[in-house]
Amino acid sequence: MTDSAPAFVVVGRVRKSHGVRGELVVEPISDEPDAVFASGRRFFVGDADGRPDTRGTTVEVVGARPFKDGFLVTFSGISDRNAADLWRDRYLLVPEDELPALAEDEIYLHDVPGMRVELTDGTVVGRVTTVWELPQGLVLDVARAAAAEGAKDATVMIPYDERTVQRVDRAERRIVVDLPAGLLD
Repeated sequence: MTDSAPAFVVVGRVRKSHGVRGELVVEPISDEPDAVFASGRRFFVGDADGRPDTRGTTVEVVGARPFKDGFLVTFSGISDRNAADLWRDRYLLVPEDELPALAEDEIYLHDVPGMRVELTDGTVVGRVTTVWELPQGLVLDVARAAAAEGAKDATVMIPYDERTVQRVDRAERRIVVDLPAGLLD
């Protein structure tokens, strides 16, 4: 991607088709899903890292309605179950400049891997390798910096919640955490 190309943000994931008229079950990955899945919104299709596919495939929302923990969405050009089945597990992206600016302590989920994790005293825990979306919430899989020094485990799972995460610094690509006693032992 060149510097002039827009940066994209993952805002949803197609889970599966629903019914025979081409509706799709979409999991929103956004704090404002009602605004993101509004009629007329155009999405680029891409991967979980926020990269659009090489063909520049786009779809436009014709209609959306709440369904369980997501939405049932009708897109232009997808009018039957056979066409809808081809969209399973695809990611929906929008250009970053079409979304409201992030607050100082917010970050896009696809930007978290690779961030440095440190304790409140500055001790480096390691780097995030994966973000897991579990029923109890987001969990960071962190490759421990001390692994080369003979640490018991090469990775540690850290909850990404208000009790644990004290600060997120996008500019320095670091997450400051206050871990429960014994988590690193």
